[in-house]
Amino acid sequence: MKNKKLIGPIHQLVTLKGLAQKGAITDDQLEVISKGGILIEDDRILEVGQYEDLRKRSDLSEVKRVDLNQDFVAVPGFVDCHTHICFGGSRAKDFAMRNAGKSYLEIAASGGGIWDTVTQTRKLSASELAKGITERADRHLREGVTTIEVKSGYGLSTLEEIKMLTAIHKAQAKTKADLISTCLAAHMLPKDYKGTETEYLDELINRLLPLLKREKLTSRIDAFVEKSAFSPEQILPYFQKAKEMGFDLTVHADQFSSGGSEVAVKIGAVSADHLEASTEEDIQRLAKSDTIGVALPGASLGLGCDFTPARKLLDKGGSLAIATDWNPGSAPMGDLITQASILATFEKLSTAEVFAGITFRAAAALGLQDRGKLEAGQKADFILYPTSNFQEILYQQGKLKPAQVWKAGKKVPTPKK
Repeated sequence: MKNKKLIGPIHQLVTLKGLAQKGAITDDQLEVISKGGILIEDDRILEVGQYEDLRKRSDLSEVKRVDLNQDFVAVPGFVDCHTHICFGGSRAKDFAMRNAGKSYLEIAASGGGIWDTVTQTRKLSASELAKGITERADRHLREGVTTIEVKSGYGLSTLEEIKMLTAIHKAQAKTKADLISTCLAAHMLPKDYKGTETEYLDELINRLLPLLKREKLTSRIDAFVEKSAFSPEQILPYFQKAKEMGFDLTVHADQFSSGGSEVAVKIGAVSADHLEASTEEDIQRLAKSDTIGVALPGASLGLGCDFTPARKLLDKGGSLAIATDWNPGSAPMGDLITQASILATFEKLSTAEVFAGITFRAAAALGLQDRGKLEAGQKADFILYPTSNFQEILYQQGKLKPAQVWKAGKKVPTPKK
């Protein structure tokens, strides 16, 4: 039997309806419905509009009313399209050393860096990793993030990468958030690998990628294109083979040096993530393509480096998503609204551009078109904030927490204290 609910009245309902996938957006383009309502059936939105109109037209014998007795603002569920929340250990020592002036090489030489996380992650079982993912995903969900991309990349061998991706699937069975897995086996050349970068990538092509297809562990492949990882020349054959096998592609691009975003555009990647070091030419190239630029302000805050040139990308006509990069090394905060709010102040992003960047544009960076707006046919993922003004959400920079989070048409239970 179908399950219909009418939620309202909602003081302000911010639908994001009609906003473009690419380019700048002004706040006067936002559709904000006063005294609105959301009519849902099972896990989908049937209709949004004036609450009283929806109530009068609804058959009360078929529709359960969820009455709201205080002022709320409704926005679509947030999408975090770039995280590394499958990991073991902590890199608090790295953070302290970096703030004390130590270089990346000095931190790595002392036993820190990505390889430290690889070592700690390898020690954990798939079930132990799944427990950590679930805890982080549930925290994200309580803060309104209803869809979360999760990368592997701290295994760096066929067996360990399979373990990580298995852990992500195990976690999906334990959290109400949607988890979208991505294989980042090409994160760096493993320190315990005896061959070259090209030989390692060939091994991934011949051993790992076929297993991923057969076991249906992921449909997405990522790689770190950087001087400390893989060059554009080394990574292109890997991406080309992955594309031939039917994988969607995303790229860690232009974090410390240019080159990765050019690879992303050339190979037709769905997104190019980081972009802190992108040049004017890189931004122009991205803006003309269908590849979505993903800003990761958490990494800029964690490393003390420049932010993604988000304003330039939007003004050139490009698409911008915003994600946390939640990871134990450079972006441990994992707070999407706080990071997006801070990025907005430095890059002068409109409220509409920020909301787009953490909803439907972020969903598109994951190849998803069924979420990120409050309109008929979309997944019934939405957030109710305890305020009468939607501008308060970014203004309070993460301190305003959701009163209710709805995922797939069901209210997410509040955890017991």
